[in-house]
Formats: sequence, structure tokens, C-alpha cells
Amino acid sequence: MKNLSILPVVGLALLAAGCQSEPSAPAAALGSIDTVALKRAYAGETEGKAVSIYFLRNAAQMQVAITNFGGRVVALQVPGKDGKPTDVVTGYNNLKDYLSQPEAYFGAIIGRYGNRIARGKFQLDGTTYQLAVNNGVNALHGGPKGFHNQVWDASQPDAHTLVLNYISKDGEEGYPGNLSVQVTYRLSEDNQLRIDYEATTDKKTIVNLTNHSYFNLNGDGDSTILDHVLTINADKFTPVDSTLIPTGILQDVKGTPFDFTTAKAIGKDIGASDAQLKNGLGYDHNFVLKPVATAGLREAAVVYSPNTGIQLTVLTTEPAIQFYSGNFLDGTLQGKSGKKYMHRSAFCLETQHYPDAPNQPSFPSTTLEPGKKYQTSTVYAFGKH
Repeated sequence: MKNLSILPVVGLALLAAGCQSEPSAPAAALGSIDTVALKRAYAGETEGKAVSIYFLRNAAQMQVAITNFGGRVVALQVPGKDGKPTDVVTGYNNLKDYLSQPEAYFGAIIGRYGNRIARGKFQLDGTTYQLAVNNGVNALHGGPKGFHNQVWDASQPDAHTLVLNYISKDGEEGYPGNLSVQVTYRLSEDNQLRIDYEATTDKKTIVNLTNHSYFNLNGDGDSTILDHVLTINADKFTPVDSTLIPTGILQDVKGTPFDFTTAKAIGKDIGASDAQLKNGLGYDHNFVLKPVATAGLREAAVVYSPNTGIQLTVLTTEPAIQFYSGNFLDGTLQGKSGKKYMHRSAFCLETQHYPDAPNQPSFPSTTLEPGKKYQTSTVYAFGKH
């Protein structure tokens, strides 16, 4: 859902000279994740805080690599229908590339506010707050120094769990309140990667956290996701203007290219003559999930690759999901496999509250008050189709 833009990285100590000479991990997309090479390639620091990489594994051949720089999912391997481990997320083999390449938010924790806020402004109790503007006239994904660009404190209590903590200070990127955030990644034995988000504040603020992993279930570096078959459990979506800010209307998907209520290939209608596809340069829209009678996780989307047989099911406690079809990938970024990330070669399914909700009274609130706890969970469950 993003335009690629160069982020100014100031005062960052990149990898030590000895680490820069180490090989990257070209095997990451082919077999077992090369933990030794990746640990060396991420042994650096930014703004005086150490960056590392952590690994989660289970007995079912699933492996996940996560760095505390932005809480980014760097690699995620699952077995396909032939049993071959396949890395299904985009990313880089070293910290240096995350710091120096145009920002695509690969695998990152997004905050304080995922998605866009119109003109970077909102009001709370009569006070207007001006956020960092980094996407045309709008604020996107918490600003250029959002959570994706921070070094999180990390602890790994066991082989299946990684706990990340970050304190976002009052005024950071324009947001009010000291926000204490904890994000926990857990890998189950049945190939589910669960992400639990928690946050508290000492001043009324807004929060909308998500993960920005890009997937290609054919394997990282494959040239297209248009052959993937997708279902989204949503009867409505939020149309956007030319700057990708919601108009405030909830539109029925029926009779439009946005109808994924029954499974269809992502590429089936992406080239249709449609004003919303024109605004998004493809799919880059918030889908409103069907209401459910009980609280807790609900199925939001299912997508599979006919080639590998790998299926991804997204479950969440959030009311919406952003489907982004990789429209701004243009071949300028080279990933782990040495291949360039081409146009629509990866997709995102970002669980969330609605974009620009602080400026849209009819949208579900994203306000967090002192004494309250923000809690939300999302599960990326992998299987075979």
C-alpha cells in the first residue's frame, strides 16, 4: 500500500567492517535458513542500540527469522505440497540493505498508526495534532521514523516465542502520549505464526498496529502473485480518493472487481476499467470484515498458490484488512534470492482498523485512553491446498 521513498537515515552506525565482508544467506529461499550467516549480517547497531536476528522453529519444518530492527519478519519458510521448504516473504539478507534501500516496509511492525491519515492531522478533545507527512500530503504508517524504523528490545523465552518491546515517547512523529508497546511472535506446532499486540499510554492518543509482511506463496523472488487464488471475508470495502484516503463510504463489493467473497485469482479483475483500481493502481484498499456474533479471532482471508500448494489463512480480532497487490514494486529492489522484486510480485494482507479513522466519525474508533489497554491479535496460518 505504499509508494517507495528514500528514508533519510541519520547517525546510523551500519554493520561493522568485519560483518560487511561476511557472505549473505543465499540459501534462505532454498533450504534451511542459514542462521550463522544471518546472525553475522544483522550484527550491527542503529543509534547506539544493538540489532540482532532471532529464529523460531517447529517440528513441522516451519522456520521464521525476525530482526528487532522494526520487528521485521525477514524469512518465513513453510513446506509446499512436495515437502520442499519455501521462503514465502520478501526481505533482505542483511541489516545494511534495510537501512539503505528505499523503504517498502518489508515484514515490519507498523505504528503508531498503520495506513494513512489525511493531511497528517487529527483532533483529540479539541486539540489538533500535526503528524509527520511522508506520503504526498498524507501521513503513512506512523511517519518516516515510525515503528518500522526503530530498534526494539527483544527477549526470547523459548524456541517458539519472541517478545519485542518499544516505548514511543510523547511527541514522536507528532503523536501524543508516551506509548508502551509489546509485540509477541509465537510459532505453533501446526504452522501458525501468531502476533499479539499490546499497548498502554499515559495520554489520550491513537493506535492502529499491524504487520507489513509481503507474501509470494510461489516463493520469494517469484515474478508474480496474479496467479494466487484469494478469498476475503468482506461484503464491503472503503473507496478512496486519488491520495488513497477513504471517502467515508462503505461500498458493497458485489458487482465490482473487489468481490473476493468467493475464491478467484488476484489477476482476474485487476485490469478492469474501474475508478477505484485506477486510484490504487490496483488493489490497495481496506476491506470491512463481515461482523461476527462473538469476540475473538475470525477468518479474514484465505489465499493459495496453485504452483506450490501452499495456503495462507489470516485470522484476526481486527475489524478490517488491507489487501495490497504490490503495485509500487517496480524492479528496483533486489531481495534475498538475488532476484528483483517486480511489479505485483508480492502481496500484503494487513489486519487493521480503518484508514483515517481519527478523521472519520462513522469509522470504528482508534483512540486509546490512559488506564485502558490496546490488545489485538492476528494469526498467519499455513497449510496445503
